[in-house]
Amino acid sequence: MESQPTAIHISEVFYSIQGEGMLTGVPSVFIRTSGCNLRCSWCDTKYASWAPEGADMTLDAILDKVDEMPARHCVITGGEPTIVEAMQALTQALRDRGKHVTIETNGTIAPDDLAVDLASLSPKLSNSVADADLHPSEAAMQSRDRRWNLDAIRAWIDGYTFQLKFVVESETDLEEIHELLSLLDREIPPEQIMLMPEGTDTETIRKRDGFVVDICKQYGYRYCQRLHIALFGNTRGT
Repeated sequence: MESQPTAIHISEVFYSIQGEGMLTGVPSVFIRTSGCNLRCSWCDTKYASWAPEGADMTLDAILDKVDEMPARHCVITGGEPTIVEAMQALTQALRDRGKHVTIETNGTIAPDDLAVDLASLSPKLSNSVADADLHPSEAAMQSRDRRWNLDAIRAWIDGYTFQLKFVVESETDLEEIHELLSLLDREIPPEQIMLMPEGTDTETIRKRDGFVVDICKQYGYRYCQRLHIALFGNTRGT
């Protein structure tokens, strides 16, 4: 008998609208896995990364929750979904149900035959590194070698419809973004490169909007809003 995939540690499953990227505004079921291989200083879901919470759910239990919600679009997020052993089985099961599947990933792990319609890749810049004096172990997890897996990002870009999303804190982040784009050595349409102001409240985001918009206008990149923050604030289940 073929072995069944292990249970998946799930932080939350909820129905909302997509707040970021190409599908902003589209009603979607969000499946948030719990656990991450990085520790971003500004992470807005530390309950799924720094201190993973949640419960183990079988694949059938997850699908039952999804079936309760009236959405064709599903977003698998985290934490970091690609560290989940049963991710291939989950994505395929969602596709078999006719769902459009987005996976939100930091791009450190190459895809393993995942049934994904949109790969939302978010490589982490040095602005994600925690204060080494206050959080030495977390800072060590954000070393460049851990944050950037060029071969993995290339595999996503070469094999999937994708968007490349960067969290931006200041104008100085642009140099690092361009360095990564150069190292990837891929022809990426500028409208698939998204710059998102860092912030978990509208005031902080607005303070960064000006220079982010200016960069987008200069290079043809896409401004990436955080619509869910504007609508609901930084709250779970939204």
